[in-house]
Amino acid sequence: MGLDEVHKAMRKLCATLEADGIPYAIAGAMALNTHGYVRTTTDVDVLMTMDGLTSFKAKHLGLGWVERFPGSKGLRDTEYNVKIDVLLTGDYPGDGKPKSVRFPDPGVAVRGKDFQVLSVKDLVELKLASGLTSSDRLKDLADVQELIRHAQLPLELESALDPMVRAKYAEIWRGTVLAPEE
Repeated sequence: MGLDEVHKAMRKLCATLEADGIPYAIAGAMALNTHGYVRTTTDVDVLMTMDGLTSFKAKHLGLGWVERFPGSKGLRDTEYNVKIDVLLTGDYPGDGKPKSVRFPDPGVAVRGKDFQVLSVKDLVELKLASGLTSSDRLKDLADVQELIRHAQLPLELESALDPMVRAKYAEIWRGTVLAPEE
């Protein structure tokens, strides 16, 4: 129902970013929820540019948000005690090493019901790249599987994805949609 501390922290963050004119896109589990796969989470993932993060910190640190540690890009909402993971445009998902999939500019976001969110295509692409390149991010591959299942994503989405992740999307799609019923 969106009444928990994480949702409150997300709505507060989004309202503040919008009031300041700072481009952003909600990612992670909150984006999955928007696109049809409801999953619980204890943090908020938000995509921003470095300029946007710098502007936000200059205006709001100490006024409801703190850095998780000095100089960190990660934040914590002090009112709701919720961790905010900031994903920066141009960084690489998963292992953080250079690859063809990078965090996009938040200008690619689509409007969800109440906030800016990564599109299904961008979310799937980032989660696949993350899960493929970091063994401790296998949950990202499972998130794609559940999104395929719950949002009934088409196999044709494969052609819109970066070549690095296309085969994995098709593999997960076939294993999810074409798997025999138990």
